Amino acid sequence: MARKTLTWTMTTMLSLGLVLSGCSSSTTESASTPQPAKETAKAAGESAQPAKKVTIKMMHLWPTGNSATQNKIVNDIIKEYQTANPNVTIEQEVLENEQYKNKMKVLSTSNALPDVGFTWAAGYMDPYVKGDMFAPLDDLLQGDLKDKFVNGTTNAYAFGGKTYGLPVELNIVPVYYNKAIFAKYNLQVPKTYDEFKNVVKTLSSNGVAPIALGNKDRWTGSLWYMYLADRIGGPETLKKAIDRTGSFNDPGLVRAASEITQLVDMNGFNKGFNGLSNDEGKAEFMNSKAAMYMMGTWELPNYTTNKDVPQAFKDQIGFFKFPTVDGGKGNLDSWVGGPGVGLFVANNSKVKEESKKFVSFFVQKWGEHAISEAGVIPATKVDTSKVKLPQMYIDLLNELNKASNITLFADVQMKPASAEVHLNMIQALFGKAVTPEEFAKKHEEALAKESK
Repeated sequence: MARKTLTWTMTTMLSLGLVLSGCSSSTTESASTPQPAKETAKAAGESAQPAKKVTIKMMHLWPTGNSATQNKIVNDIIKEYQTANPNVTIEQEVLENEQYKNKMKVLSTSNALPDVGFTWAAGYMDPYVKGDMFAPLDDLLQGDLKDKFVNGTTNAYAFGGKTYGLPVELNIVPVYYNKAIFAKYNLQVPKTYDEFKNVVKTLSSNGVAPIALGNKDRWTGSLWYMYLADRIGGPETLKKAIDRTGSFNDPGLVRAASEITQLVDMNGFNKGFNGLSNDEGKAEFMNSKAAMYMMGTWELPNYTTNKDVPQAFKDQIGFFKFPTVDGGKGNLDSWVGGPGVGLFVANNSKVKEESKKFVSFFVQKWGEHAISEAGVIPATKVDTSKVKLPQMYIDLLNELNKASNITLFADVQMKPASAEVHLNMIQALFGKAVTPEEFAKKHEEALAKESK
């Protein structure tokens, strides 16, 4: 069964209207949602209530720590559903990204996944789908959710003609920057990669960390590699290397790895970046100690709507597109991104049908809450004309609508074993523990082994 990868042209999206999502996370917590009040709110949920008490176990990855807005949205949706369905209780377990992935692995060994949870698309889903652990959700797409999603967003969750996950988010990855720091050193937003390296040199020579990065999580460094691969080799080169119609030995991909080591040599990143989590690296940017931070649009709340972030800081933040490389085959409107996490229903759930009803409700309500409360981009179509949006949000939506290409995150494209090699090699590359050529060789070995 071929793994689906995702590369879009965005012209079809324009006809479907503006859309909006959130991802990412940080601390560990466990929660059991309180029993709802006994009143009925049929407009908010299912009109027919279950005849007996039903408990749905849900696992998600938005702790209150650094994902407070998303966490609140989840809780609000659950309360809304429980109020409309008094016989249903949603029990939550909340974990940060890496802990969530590890817990999924552990639970899958005994086929004990939660009734409802979140999954990444494409290669990440592959073993769960092959293991018959996720239930097909096409009945929802043909029913209550018909025509609700932005065109193409569910494709990365489809295997063998069936859809096993429903995305709640759609992301692209800009470079956020601190305008006050740039102004202090008379720096302009770079349009080319040479200009970008000059920005890095200027900041580093003045004792300012140019780029905030927490690469202990590894996927954070992969974003940098992916953009360099795109700008140097073009949008298809990395995708082809992963799907085996191409190779990681491609000169463009080897050069991309070489550019990473050059950034490290230029002191382009904050001190200790390879041993810091994403949250720890991000703190360097949030505390104005680093000038730039590249991350998905799930970070938008921190720069627009998050009331816990000082307005003075939010006013200083702008974004720019990853610069083009002289002589490279990529263009400025090609993005790293795509649909982020999506909901699954466990195939062996004892409350499968009720779980599907909750998932249908959650997906629709997430789109409504996300745009109005979080300033993030859901995978469902939303009428933005009725909502007042921050300017940065509008600007990024405009960029999304004129994107020439969106390439799905590399580790998500890959099957689990290859993805683990990729992430380990990313950390080794940033730590200069491997050469660019060794980096390419390890990828080739892993992908060749997994494709047999």
